Amino acid sequence: MKSASFASLNLKPELLSSIESLGYTEMTAIQEKSLPIMLGKQDVIAQAETGSGKTVAFALAALQHLDEHKLAGKVLTTQTLVLCPTRELADQVAKEIRVLARALGNIKVLTLCGGVPVRGQVSSLVFGAHIIVGTPGRIQDHLKRETLQLGNVNTLVLDEADRMLDMGFQQAIADINQQTPSQKQTLLFSATYSGKVKTIAKKMMREPKVIKVESIHDSSTISQHFFELQNDGQRLDALKRILLTYAPESAVVFCNTKRDAQDVTDTLVADGFSALDLTGDLEQRDRDQTLIQFANKSISVLVATDVAARGLDIDNLDLVVNYHLAHDPESHIHRIGRTGRAGSKGTACSLFTPNEGHQIALFADVLKQDIKAEPLPPESVLAQKPKPATYQTLQIGGGKKQKLRAGDILGALTSEGGIAGKQVGKINIGDNWSYVAVESSVVNIAQQKMGAGKLKGKTFRVRLLKGL
Repeated sequence: MKSASFASLNLKPELLSSIESLGYTEMTAIQEKSLPIMLGKQDVIAQAETGSGKTVAFALAALQHLDEHKLAGKVLTTQTLVLCPTRELADQVAKEIRVLARALGNIKVLTLCGGVPVRGQVSSLVFGAHIIVGTPGRIQDHLKRETLQLGNVNTLVLDEADRMLDMGFQQAIADINQQTPSQKQTLLFSATYSGKVKTIAKKMMREPKVIKVESIHDSSTISQHFFELQNDGQRLDALKRILLTYAPESAVVFCNTKRDAQDVTDTLVADGFSALDLTGDLEQRDRDQTLIQFANKSISVLVATDVAARGLDIDNLDLVVNYHLAHDPESHIHRIGRTGRAGSKGTACSLFTPNEGHQIALFADVLKQDIKAEPLPPESVLAQKPKPATYQTLQIGGGKKQKLRAGDILGALTSEGGIAGKQVGKINIGDNWSYVAVESSVVNIAQQKMGAGKLKGKTFRVRLLKGL
């Protein structure tokens, strides 16, 4: 069945122009079901996964209702507030909103998240912003400092509400909501519809329309495999057999506790695997660098907890391994949905023990499929050497504030005596740091080239990020 087009909606011509320029034609299921309701300014609870197109949906609704000329004195008024569980997700959301808003004129979208100095955010807030995207903790901090005013907010978005609540932000969200007008539109997006989500929705929303979109991933895009173990002591051995058999360029391994994630990572690294862990204990800088290395294929295996992995959006993820089963079927679906996206094929492997048979039965019921345990890959695969990461990452001590661009870095790497352009991977430009992935076989040449040369007429410190 063909989906409806964006042109069928009563959107501003500028928004339709932006959508067309991005190559979007037909709406996704969540967009088709939610946008007409949101454009009517009704509260919405939408259960949808990451990758379903939900950000475009609520961004278009917010931008449609935005009055770009509305001021409070000479300051831009904040009309939309988007709350996200992590800085990474907030950055992704803000980026997507900016792209959609570019045809509207000078729309200011500001991110307010932890892990970065407050001082620069305070300076930016002096001039106001049309749209604020941030994490609950930092938004609450600015409200206490009285550097942020939410009295003109007409749209409040809770993105990935279930994970914000899992992370303990329930009181922060309630406090923030009290600082916004009672007469506003509230849009709640969540991968699962847990009791906590229902409770906060009941307190904050007015007769919301509930929308549920079925998983966009099925057996045609994700190949699922379940392996029954005799006991917990077999998990590490089983994980290594799976990783060696599938030899993924990028894999996420889900553990249920931070301690397990760290222990699994330490064991994998000791056995020669390219792996890093992602847990809530990481400093923001370390978290950023971990995610950059994984996204640019400098790390093959990311071992994470559900909460720490929230907001993780990696293209072409080959494999998901549930080292521990998810606590509920909806979380399982959300985990495995990180692979097999955009029409690509993916693989999901889950480990379980006999005492978890009741969970498997529940999963089978929700997934509407007969789950049969498969034999593990043979023990002989343990004799193989792990596949090394495709790239390695160089960190450069300069970024946007030093006027560096991706083209400057690419040009320096590929100039005389350097490396070929095809040997350069992703380039990330931050405020004061930049990161470039280069093929592992030429990383020494690339590092010497960058260290000896100049960018924008200046010499910047260059160092190799060590993933292992």
